[in-house]
Parts: sequence; structure tokens; C-alpha cells
Amino acid sequence: MLNITNFDFSNKKALVRCDFNVPIVQGKISDDFRIKKTIPTIQYLHTHAETVILISHLGDPKGRDLSLSLRPVAEKLSQLMQTEVHFFDDPIGPILEKKLEVFNHGEIILLENLRFSPGEKTNDPNFAAQLASLGDIFVQDGFGVCHRAHASTYGVAQFLPSCSGFLLKQEIEALNKAMNNPARPLVAILGGIKVSTKTKLIEKLLELADNVLVGGKIANSILIVKGICVRDKWTSEEDCLLKLVDKIQLTNPKLHLPVDGVIGLSNLSEEYQRIGAVGTVKKDEDIFDIGPETIEQYKDIIKEAKTIIWNGPLGYYEDDDYRKGTQEIMKAVANSGAYSILGGGDTVDIVHQLKMDDKFSYISTGGGAMLDYIAGEEMPGLKALQAKTF
Repeated sequence: MLNITNFDFSNKKALVRCDFNVPIVQGKISDDFRIKKTIPTIQYLHTHAETVILISHLGDPKGRDLSLSLRPVAEKLSQLMQTEVHFFDDPIGPILEKKLEVFNHGEIILLENLRFSPGEKTNDPNFAAQLASLGDIFVQDGFGVCHRAHASTYGVAQFLPSCSGFLLKQEIEALNKAMNNPARPLVAILGGIKVSTKTKLIEKLLELADNVLVGGKIANSILIVKGICVRDKWTSEEDCLLKLVDKIQLTNPKLHLPVDGVIGLSNLSEEYQRIGAVGTVKKDEDIFDIGPETIEQYKDIIKEAKTIIWNGPLGYYEDDDYRKGTQEIMKAVANSGAYSILGGGDTVDIVHQLKMDDKFSYISTGGGAMLDYIAGEEMPGLKALQAKTF
């Protein structure tokens, strides 16, 4: 895969796919992690290219929704780079093209949220061609969207010479280091609530890792499907686990599930909490965090680790009463001395909250993309860069 140093950008317009899908609260960006990680690529192109045109999505709007405008991102980028980043809210078409024609060397432009157009998510070839017409070289730097076959991640690369930016290259190298001949023991930590997105990943990790530590809703679902925790009715997420769980042997020495948990009422309607073994959960209860015995067991495994991959919190961390498990394990990983990669929006949020960004070897900007890459799923955004040459 070519990267931006393999191209001559002199007198060329660089069309750069970024992942600026950042949290915005009351018009202000609450976490600029993904923006900061893209700046080295933008700075390089700002020096070498005639014009830098940035494109991204934000959220999942149904049409033009100004609460999901990228204008705050342009303002934040201008502050961080100490140079003006021009924001164009015009849709793809003649008006935008005329505006771009008058910009001279050295300008940086951010276009409005791509998902305001239905052609983005459907990978409409006409929309992809219109996007491609804005630039001379396509730079993919949004690792977090490379698992999507959208117009700006896959379609554009069919029309332009294409390469990776510095961030995408960095992401792949970091993950490859953990996956290809890693220092062992390799420990994978898996949590979060999106059970259906992680079924294939569990299978892959049980092959790849020496130990797989599971928490969060995904652990609860495995315990329920296996009949260890009681539940009258399964959710659709748990239905997704049925076939997989049938293959999982709970006696597999690699697989580590919680033995105890912080238990509360399923609907959190009352201030009720207890610590108990997972087999003692009643029908109106649920496990909202890993318990003290599980924490100590997981810590002992982490102490021996040489490589650690982590995605997803181990409990309902949004509630202060259920954060301890994730925080204690995060501290253990930070102090382990292992090569450590963390990813997933919730996991990264916790790292920022604890001010532990410098305690880990690499923090990925990708959530679902990181999971798909590890699981060996096809990544359309990467495939497009590898397949098309000009």
C-alpha cells in the first residue's frame, strides 16, 4: 500500500478522507482526539500540495441536519494548526467547484458532512465521481471508516491515484505488531455492549491470543446463553451469540469469564447493589461490572502479559457505581510494561478521563474498524487502496 511520501503533490489537489466523527455537545467538540491524530497528515500536505480538501462524516444524519455540521471541526482545526481552515457548506456541484477554483497554494478546506448526501452511504458511483473530481490524488487517513464501503472510503479510490496518510499507516503498523508474531503471552481484553459485532472476533482471538478476558454485556450474554445466569427472554444480541457460544467450551483455558460481579436491578429503578457470584444473579437482576475476585484474577493474567489488545469497557462505566472494574484493569494494563493497544470510543473515553493517554503503546482511532481488522474481515477502504493503481 502506497503512502503520501510515495507521491509528488506539487501543483496537485489532495482529497483527504478523515475521520472527524467526534462528540459535539452544544456546538462544542468535547473530545478532539481523532482530530489531533490526523494533523500530521494535514500538515505534510499543507506544505507539499497546492490545496488540501478534507472530507468526513459526522454521526448518522437523515438528510441535512445542522446539529451534525462539521463547522465546529473546521474551527477546532484552525485553532490546533494555527492556520485558517476554510469551511464550505455547499453540496457537491457547480457552486462548490467554482469556489475551489479560486483557492491558491497552501489553502486547507473542510467540506460539509458527507452523510448529508444519500449517495455517501450507498456508495453511489455518481456521487463518488463528483467527489473525486475535486482532487488529483486521494489520501485515505480515516482508519475508523475503512470497514465501510462508502463513496468516500471505497468509491473515490476507483477514480483517483490513492494512498494512505500517516495515521492510517500508523494504525495498521500498530495492529500488525500485536497480531503478527507478537511478544507472548498475548492477552486480549474484550468488553462493551455491541455483542453482535464481536462474535467472529471472539473466535479469532481464541486462536490468536494466549488469554482472552471478557467483561461487559458480551460476558453477560455468554453466561446467559450457557445457562449460568438466569434470563426468561433473550435479546436479539444474545440470539447472535447462539451458534458461536455452542462452539465455545467454557473449560477452554484461554477463555476467562467473570466469576463474580457488581449486581443491580435490570432496569436500575432503585439504588440496589450487591456483589455476588455470577451464578447467583436473579431474574430481575443484571451484572453491571466485574467483581473484586474477577478483577484480581484478570490482574494476575495481565502481570504476565507481553502484548495486550483491548476493546470495550468491562462494565456499565457511564454510571460511577460501575466503573471500578474497568478502571482497575486499565491501571493494571498501564503498569504491565506490555506492548498495549486500546481502541473503541468508550475505551478511549475512559483513557482520557483517567488522563492516562501516555501509559499505553498505541491508542487506536478505530472502534469497529479495529475489531474487523483483527477478526480478518474484509476492509473495503484498505482493499480500494491496494487494488487500484494508475
